[in-house]
Amino acid sequence: MDSYLVIGNPVAHSKSPHIHARFASLTGQTLTYERLQVEPGHFAARMRELIDQGLKGCNVTVPFKLEACALAQERSDRVHLAGAANTLSFQAGRIQADNTDGIGLVRDIEVNAGQTLRGSRVLLLGAGGAAAGALGPLLLAGPAQLVVSNRTEAKARELVARHHAHASLQAALSRTELLALPLDASLPAFDVVINATAGSLAGAAPPIAASALQPNALVYDMMYGPAAQAFLQWAATQGARPRDGLGMLVEQAAESFFIWRGVRPPTAPVLAHLRQGG
Repeated sequence: MDSYLVIGNPVAHSKSPHIHARFASLTGQTLTYERLQVEPGHFAARMRELIDQGLKGCNVTVPFKLEACALAQERSDRVHLAGAANTLSFQAGRIQADNTDGIGLVRDIEVNAGQTLRGSRVLLLGAGGAAAGALGPLLLAGPAQLVVSNRTEAKARELVARHHAHASLQAALSRTELLALPLDASLPAFDVVINATAGSLAGAAPPIAASALQPNALVYDMMYGPAAQAFLQWAATQGARPRDGLGMLVEQAAESFFIWRGVRPPTAPVLAHLRQGG
């Protein structure tokens, strides 16, 4: 039986085994999918052991996405842009890396939340691995303006610069403007605000002022569950539409499942089950 798992630290909270079990059931696939917590500094050695044991693939979460990218012999365009990987496949002892986070985010926003990104003004908060994984697919969605803002402005500028060629193509196709702006009160108002910072984990105060929200803006936190609640509650008090990252989790998992199995699973029943506490 083909085996897969999710690797991270911490990872006990991960819903990925349940999601992939549901995908397998809905598509008639036979596989196992488990969690594995690995201590920092041991990721590469543990990966070599798992490959030798016949593991077919894995999802990679915090804090190993950068190491997963560096370890791979083959990297998708999405990985080259992001500099991070969350999906690894193993064939003939070689590691193939992909990043499904961004496409999962875009699908959740556009399909599940019903928010059109094309022609919208979008603010991406953060410039770490989560933001890097999201930026390329967000550009492809064709917003009128896409702003990256981070407490360390230099990191935002570096992330934007890395996507310069990609952004230039999108500017020609859909007139998308990609900018790095300081994280302060001078930010304009946006239709969509996406929190890709780690601030939610620490319960930090919202990193932006209410003036950055257009009326009825979609405010999205990539975290889900209790970690996202403080930011989303603040958004709701401002009249925005809050949404956590549970749908992103399901949609990025579906993309990983498709990469591994060649079958695209239905996501709506799985997300509905999770929303109901399943």
